[in-house]
Amino acid sequence: MRILLIEDELVLAEQIAAGLRDQGMVVDLALDGLDGLHKAGTNRYDVIVLDRDLPVVHGDQVCTALAAREGPARILMLTAAGDAADRVEGLTLGADDYLPKPFVFAELVLRLRALARRANNAPRVLSRGGVTFDTARRLVTRDGRIVPLTTKEMAVLEVLLTADGAVVSTEQLLERAWDEYADPFTNTVRVTMARLRGKLGEPPLIATVVGSGYRL
Repeated sequence: MRILLIEDELVLAEQIAAGLRDQGMVVDLALDGLDGLHKAGTNRYDVIVLDRDLPVVHGDQVCTALAAREGPARILMLTAAGDAADRVEGLTLGADDYLPKPFVFAELVLRLRALARRANNAPRVLSRGGVTFDTARRLVTRDGRIVPLTTKEMAVLEVLLTADGAVVSTEQLLERAWDEYADPFTNTVRVTMARLRGKLGEPPLIATVVGSGYRL
């Protein structure tokens, strides 16, 4: 799951991003509305977390612009303006959900995962070839055996499972499971894939499609 967090309070933004990364999410940061619009137009995101009171371009304008674009990204407004009228106005601007500050972090995580499933038309539990991934509980099993994976390995597996047997290129994996600073020339995908294969065990489930990518 890839998230764009548009929040101008740097300390808060870094705290939220760190917490979401601990939950296995890929997070890019934008500290003003203009940068947020640029990143949203450059990368593919599942959910955009949008503060309302932003510098350069106000959050309301950002929300309206994002909602007008075609694409799967869902918008969650995260703001100090939390009374009923503000929530209604935020949803009217095109937001898919609205969470006032201060908030319970666990609730934010649950809402983001729910929005991401809507964005990708994906079920909570993904399964293929004896592998089951409960995305809410962050639990992976193969034929009933628990498979302990790192957050990055889970992110890669989720992309492969969501593809439902289709080939996923290295570029797509970098886009979906790594952040904007990932080096396109790195071997990190190959290394992560090797570790994931090893943990999933025999017989092998992940095939390399020469010149194209990987398929589960």
